[in-house]
This record gives sequence, structure tokens and C-alpha cells, in this order.
Amino acid sequence: ARGFFMEKAMPPLASAVAGTWMRRKFLRYSDQTTLEVLRGLTRNEQLIGVLCGQYGDYGLPPAQSSFAMHAVLVKHYFKGGAFPVGGSSRIFETIAPQITRRGGAIYTNASVEKIMVRGSKAVGIVMADGCEIEADAVVSGAGAWNTFGPLLGDTVPEAAGWLKKVNNIGTSASHLSLYLGLDATAAELKLPRANYWVYPDGYDHDAHIARFLADPEAPLPLAYISFPAAKDPDFTRRYPGRSTIEVITLAPWERFAPWSDTRWKHRGDDYEALKASFTERLLEPLYRLEPQVRGHIEAQELSTPLSTAHFAGYQQGEIYGLAHTPQRFREQVLRPRTGVQGLWLTGQDVVSCGIGGALMGGILTASAMLGKNATGELLSGH
Repeated sequence: ARGFFMEKAMPPLASAVAGTWMRRKFLRYSDQTTLEVLRGLTRNEQLIGVLCGQYGDYGLPPAQSSFAMHAVLVKHYFKGGAFPVGGSSRIFETIAPQITRRGGAIYTNASVEKIMVRGSKAVGIVMADGCEIEADAVVSGAGAWNTFGPLLGDTVPEAAGWLKKVNNIGTSASHLSLYLGLDATAAELKLPRANYWVYPDGYDHDAHIARFLADPEAPLPLAYISFPAAKDPDFTRRYPGRSTIEVITLAPWERFAPWSDTRWKHRGDDYEALKASFTERLLEPLYRLEPQVRGHIEAQELSTPLSTAHFAGYQQGEIYGLAHTPQRFREQVLRPRTGVQGLWLTGQDVVSCGIGGALMGGILTASAMLGKNATGELLSGH
């Protein structure tokens, strides 16, 4: 993986000379699906099902996912998981001062309408309210589809070709996430410092998803249950007498698309009824595995693919950007440099999904912009 991703940050000439050599070992595995590789190692389908048990972390079942993505994910967990003390908001709270201290500014609830391009160079952005902000460089972490599609629009003729390549990869899975607030601490409820992956009958993950897509009433293809309050040693100090749980499953965009033109919190009774139905279905595995939490849920809220589209700006509420198929890792358009001078791509579409993938996407983009390996400087705080 190191050589494969390092090549993405190299200048075009160096990439042309060394790129094929640097990518070859990774592509040997990324070109195969997870199921193909594992069936080459064992005929035990139950073992394969167990080894693929974390596929929900990138949202693609074994017969469709690139083995490279699965291998990177599993390796990530070899030394156990990690959780930020103080919760996920601490990631932002730690990074933000580094930006503002160096003269940067951070805006929220401020939508970008377009990337301004003059000639063949990106020169800034146009906000939704019409405000224009000029800049020497534009770095987009909005995803490849948003960048080459709505943000560039028809200002760059070549962008249509780049967007077609992105569309050929397809989007990752969309999801439902049930957020629960409880009236007792994690210690009082004996909540584990763990993640649960819960599956229906059998070990065929692809069959579970196919069945659910064909029949909305079929068993949920998976349920991921997490206990953030139990993992965070600072939670009880901030929220005495309380704890939280999250329950997540995959959900096709098409089931929520009929409400895509409605506003958040104003989607109607039918939508709320659908959410209530899924909420009950997600509570079932939680109550089965941790029955002591029954009666302690004080607050609950279900997010849908429409929530992800609203807050994260993904076209179909996809949680992981582009799909992690073998084709994705062959696509050369997914790299920091774009075909527009001064426009750079970053985030999870450059490397892979998740916090770690987005972080490494940022490091690669910084390296490409600076023309040197930025890893050492970033780690030392410069």
C-alpha cells in the first residue's frame, strides 16, 4: 500500500516513470475481490464469513469489495481499536486551532456553490450567497463526484469525462444510524468497550444483502452496535449519570428517495412511520445482546440516507464516498492533482474511506502541493 499511495502524490513526470512499478504489488491484490482471495486460501465458507465480518466498515460485501480494502481494514485492527478521549468532536477541536493560529478561518453552515475557474486555473470559490472568495489554490474534500460534478459544473469541459469515470465506480453504501441516550452510566449498565457485528442466519454476507434489497421486510443484513460512552474515559465527567449507544445498518437510498425533495425535520408522517419501523428493528439485536438497557433509553433519533445527504452533501447519502471495488483502485482520476491547475482533491476518495483514509488523503494532498514528503513535518507539528 505504501508505494501505491505514495505514487499518487508524485509529480506527473515522476509518476509516469515510476508509477507502474510502484503500483504493481498493490494492484495484484486490489484487482481481486475479497471473496476470490479467501476462497483461494480455504474452502470453509463459515471461516470466510467470519473473516469478512467487518465488511460493514467499508460497506461492500466480499464478492464485490477489493481485497486490498479488506486487508487494509483488518490490518488496522490488529492492535485493537482506538477512541478519542472526549469523543469524536475532539478531533476537530484539536485541529481547528492549528488552522486559525496560522491565519486560516473556519466556516460552518456556509455552502460552496461553485469552484471559480479562469482559463485553465482554479482561482477561488463562489458561496451559496453569492460571495466570491479568491485563492491561489482550492482543495476540495467534498468528494470526487461533488468536485467534478456540481462544483465545477460546465466551467471545465474535461470535467464531464472525469465525472463519467467516477460514476462508473459507483457510490458506497448508505446507512441508518440509531442514536440512543440512556439514563444510567456505562458502568451501571455494564456496557462493553466493544463493537458488535450482528448478522442473520448463515455466513453468506452477499446473500444477506441481496435478500434485503429484494425484500424490505427481510432480516437486516447486518447490525453494528457501538458503545461510545463505555469507550470514552472522559464521558462520565462531562455527562454524569448518562451513556450512549449507536446501532447502524445498511439501507438502500431508493427506499428514502421519495422524500429527497423534502426538508429536514419536515418530511411528513409516512417518513416518520418508516423511521419508527426501522428503529424497532434496530433495537431488537441490542435488546437481545444487552437486555439490561431496556427501559433505560431516554432519547433516541434515527438518521437515514437523507440525513447524510443533508449534512455531508453526498448525492445518495453514501457514508463512504466511492465504492471500494477493484475498479476504484485502478482509476487514475482519484489522486490529489486534478486536471485543473490550482485545484486539488483530498479526503477519503483519494485513499480509502473512514477517518484514517481521509487523514491519509490529507497527508498525500499536502505532500503533492508542497512537492515533498509532508509526513514528517505534519507529525512534528510544523
